[in-house]
Formats: sequence, structure tokens, C-alpha cells
Amino acid sequence: MRIKSALAAAAIVAMAAACGSGGGGNAAEPAKSGGAGEPVKLNFLSLAWQKESVAANKEIVDAWNKANPNIQVTYVQGSWDNVNDQLVTSFEGGDAPDVIHDDSPALSGFASRGYLLDLKDKLPAELKSDIPQSAWDTVTFDDGKGNQGVYGVPFLQESQVIIANKKLLDAAKVRIPTPESPWTWDEFAEISKKLTKGEAFGVAWPMKSPVNKTLNLALNFNGTFFQTGADGKTTVKVGPEEKQVLQRIHDQLHKDKSADPSALGMGTADPLPGFFAGKYAMLPVGVYLRQQVVEQAPDGFEWVTLPPLKGETANQGAVSQTLSVSADSKHPDEAIKFMAFFLNGPNQAKLAKGDWLLPTSQQAAADPSMTTKENGWDIATASAKNLVVAPFLKVNGFDEWKSKVATPTLQQYFANKISLDDAAKQLVEEGNKVLERYSQ
Repeated sequence: MRIKSALAAAAIVAMAAACGSGGGGNAAEPAKSGGAGEPVKLNFLSLAWQKESVAANKEIVDAWNKANPNIQVTYVQGSWDNVNDQLVTSFEGGDAPDVIHDDSPALSGFASRGYLLDLKDKLPAELKSDIPQSAWDTVTFDDGKGNQGVYGVPFLQESQVIIANKKLLDAAKVRIPTPESPWTWDEFAEISKKLTKGEAFGVAWPMKSPVNKTLNLALNFNGTFFQTGADGKTTVKVGPEEKQVLQRIHDQLHKDKSADPSALGMGTADPLPGFFAGKYAMLPVGVYLRQQVVEQAPDGFEWVTLPPLKGETANQGAVSQTLSVSADSKHPDEAIKFMAFFLNGPNQAKLAKGDWLLPTSQQAAADPSMTTKENGWDIATASAKNLVVAPFLKVNGFDEWKSKVATPTLQQYFANKISLDDAAKQLVEEGNKVLERYSQ
């Protein structure tokens, strides 16, 4: 999808004028600041959308502006729905925000087209050392000329955990897993069968968007789905390792009958009413869904967050939310200073709590608010140690493979309309045709 209207090009500037806080400058002329006696003015595009997250973003911007009268930041409210199309137009027009909130899958294309500043040798040592290399790997991309650069600072990540009905687990007298001793997939299958009684199912797998979830979980059995040959050409791979998680989910749906097939077409949050009503005992979901459980659960409903499942390992693929600096920013040094402040340990803890996600900052992860047992924060934060860069993150053509090949194929397979071998054949043969176009 590409931008189709000049109206979209103006959207970011318009939102700045409507929603900006701090700075007080004219957001339409961000690059004309910094003259003699004038403060440098920066525009910061934020994609925060949840109430707590927006409040945390604005609080941090306001704190920066009060402490730095010579570098004033204007908060610009963006939307995940259309940000990348808007950014392409802004980059091409030379009026992109100075500091940009996005996610790591979007950075690869922007980096190769020269839209973003390479931060590799520009970030303060304290910020670099506070974030593990596995997170930096999610923002390291080719610049289109064969050079590897760092095109963002990763700050929020998501893991897949299990949210469960505590009363049903207690009644079934199952072992409660811990981060040190998680359930294996075999154990999870047996417990799901034990929790399936009458019209109630042990688990619901909402698979309206099945690709990222299954590819990230496939790393439990070292399944990568992509391989790159000596010639640098990437192809799709669906072997025994990749089939493990697919087969196990399918078995729960159609062999064990411990997973409700009617939940397959649901989005991530759609099973919550059934979960609260006892129709499903467990939901394998992202850590962020805990917020909606807290907000929507009926009085007296008891729930727990359980650690990620383990196969050969407990590894999961991850992408990151990021902050980047536009290559055309007139004030890149000031933008980096603001970014380093915005993403320091205490501020990352605020941002993570606002989005119910995991901070990449090790200092933030050690904050008491990130390790409390309340609402499963201790389990969620502990799961970050298993996150590694998602293998699909650096595959050119992944988005098209995902939408045109993988999504319909996996939906057919989980609905039991095609066999696993047929699904694998489609993923590989049709997928390689897509990837071939991107390697030319």
C-alpha cells in the first residue's frame, strides 16, 4: 500500500497543530528553528494510542521541555493505521518529523532508501549498554549499499504468554509453571485435554492473523521458515522444525478437540467474553492483553499469567517498537539527546506500563513496577529473556508473502481444509515466487 493523496502528506503536520503539547512552536516549520537566540525545535511523532501510554509520552516530553529550554519538542500524535504511508510522503517531501516512533519491520525499507539516520556510532554509551544485543539486532539493517547500520532505538517488545482461569487450574490440580520451569508443549497439550469438559474447552487459539504468532512460536523448535543461501538468496523453508508448532495447534483443534474451532476466526481479544464465562480455560496471547483482562473481567474473576511454552527452547521471535531520527532532520544531535532522555531506564518503565509491553532497557526491567506479581508483571517481564530477533524481520517480500500466501494457507490448514504437507507445499512454492521478485 502506498500513499494515494496529498492529503495524507499533510496529515502529520495537521495532527501536530491539533494535538501538540510542549514547545509551542509552529509545527509546520520545524526545521526553521535554532536561529540566534531561538530554541531548537523538534517534532516528535508518537504512535502511542492507549490512554495511559499517551499520558506517559506527554509527561516525558513536558519534563524534557522544562529541563531543556534551548531544545523544545512538539508532541505529534500519529496512528499505527497509516503511519508508514504518511511517512513515505513526508520523507519524499523533506518535511518528516525529526524523531519518529515506528516498529522495526518498517525500518528496513526506510533504511535502504536513505530516509533514516544511521545511529550506529552516534548513541550515548549508557543507552547502548542498557539494551541487550538481541534487541539491537531488530533494528540493524542494510543501507541498500551493502553496509549494516542501526536505524532506530528499540524500546518495547512483546512476548506470547498464557492467560488462564485460576479457579479452573486449581480445580484440575495441574502444576502451575514458573519461568524457571515452564510447561512443555506436551504438558500443555495434556493439561488442555484435562481442562476440556462438556462444552468448555481447555484453550482457544484466536487465529484471524495467524502468521506472526505461529512464526514466532516456531522458534521453540528452531523453526525459522526462511533460509538464505551462499548466493544471498532467501527462500521459504518448511521442514520438520517448522511443522512442529503448526501440527501441535492443529492436533488440539481436530485430534484432541481441546481447542475450540469456532475461535479460529477471532482476533486476539475476541475470546475474552468466552474466557470470562468459563468457555475457555486458557488463552495463548501477547502480554499486552493483560490490560484488557484487568479492564473487562467481571468482579471476582481470578486469572493468572503463565510463562511462555517450551519446546527445544523457550525462544520466541520478536520485533520492537522503535524511535528513529529522520535523515533530513536539521538538528540530529539534539534529536539524539532527546531520544536518549526519552528512553532512559525510568522513562522506559513508564512507557512499558502504559502499553503493557516489555521494556528493552535492563534498568527498566529491574524497576519494582516491572517485577511485581500484580497483574502478572513478574511473569511477563521474565519472558523477555527468551526474545530473539524474528527470522522474518529481514526478509525482503515478507509482507507480501504473509498477506497473499501464508495467511490464507495457515487459515485453511487450521480449519482442517488442507493437510500439513499441502500447506507446506503452498508456503514454499507460492512463497518462493513472491520472494523471487524481491531478489531481482
